[in-house]
Amino acid sequence: MGAGSFPRAFVLAVAMAGLAARLAFGLGYWVDEKLNRDEVEYMSLARSLAAGHGYVYDEHVATGPVQPFGRAPGYPAFLALVGGGVAESVERVPASVKIAQSIAGAIGVVLIAIAAFRLGGARSAKAAAAIAAIYPPLVWVAGYAYSESIFWPIGLGLALVMSRALEQKPGVLFSEKYSRLRMWQPAIVLGLFAGVSILVRAATLLFVPLSALWLIYKRRWITLAGMAIGLVLVLTPWTIRNIKFYGHFVVAAADGGVTFWTGNNRLATGEGDMAANPHLKFANQELRARHPHLSEEQMEPVYYQESIGWIREHPGDWLWLMARKVFYVVVPIGPSYKVHSARYFWASVVSYGLLLPLAAIGAWRLGSRRRRLAGMWILAAAAVATCLVFFPQERFRIPVIDPALILLASGLWASATWGDAQGAAERRAA
Repeated sequence: MGAGSFPRAFVLAVAMAGLAARLAFGLGYWVDEKLNRDEVEYMSLARSLAAGHGYVYDEHVATGPVQPFGRAPGYPAFLALVGGGVAESVERVPASVKIAQSIAGAIGVVLIAIAAFRLGGARSAKAAAAIAAIYPPLVWVAGYAYSESIFWPIGLGLALVMSRALEQKPGVLFSEKYSRLRMWQPAIVLGLFAGVSILVRAATLLFVPLSALWLIYKRRWITLAGMAIGLVLVLTPWTIRNIKFYGHFVVAAADGGVTFWTGNNRLATGEGDMAANPHLKFANQELRARHPHLSEEQMEPVYYQESIGWIREHPGDWLWLMARKVFYVVVPIGPSYKVHSARYFWASVVSYGLLLPLAAIGAWRLGSRRRRLAGMWILAAAAVATCLVFFPQERFRIPVIDPALILLASGLWASATWGDAQGAAERRAA
């Protein structure tokens, strides 16, 4: 294997170390911890799916004191497949789920190495893999029943698929017999992958318009059309189900209204959900009390109306709120960081604080080579946009922004010659 070849042995060894770190955290440290609301609802849906009752909440949640949120189906389906739906306890994350998510994390280490290899060569691939394997937020997320635990590898896959689709060159190819087919195939695969990503984590929806704008700017009409076809194929059946189930148009999940309200009202702090801002929970209870006959899904348009009405009446307050959101996207000191223990808080803040300047320097060193991974930067822009439209919090940051920062930081080790013909050929082979 040449000096510029993908370092398979090293990356696999580091991925195994990352797997061990995640298993040690999930099975050796994060044990007997009670589930929070999101985890309870994800596990409830998984139990119903495993029992053959369909995508509905089981009695543990359906008869509880709190109306459950509508959620995207991908992650509960994953939980059901890996044993999360047959657990005897409804208060803990099953060991089988932690093991499966640790394996997903190890796969993420390999994918981030492949992405970094495209940017800067073998040394960048080694650096990115090593950082991702032991980076605390990417390690401990595998121990929680959160969709983010499997989305960060999925997000890297989506970024790689889009970057590969963008490499397909129009022009002279159209004179070849199968040129159009070669242009359509990666475009449709991109749409399919994006659709699956949205069904796992509904916040990925903003990736679609940002990608479309980029493709329009680049005049990549076939890629745009192919992506649209793939999205329609994946999302249409679930959207039709939602229209019948909720009575109004819902693409992936019916939790957009309450999330938008949480981040856009007179009491919003600019960071964190209701768990991190108890005063918002009380305000939500008061709002729900004014509409006692509506389910959580039926409340969705009410939440939007309340928030948009407040924004129209108080544009200055909303602009100040947006400024705070921008601040919290970058600076990790908001309420969502402080709901955990001091040990968790400092591990999170220090690891992110060390990564951020390394990413800035690495981005400068990569220069124009950053465009080799355009899909990752579009996905990261969508994650930032999600934080600004709704609200920033650590869980929104970890699965997309942190891997993007690791990739930029790997630019510190990029090969100075990783732009010649040999390097381009090896990137395509990766």
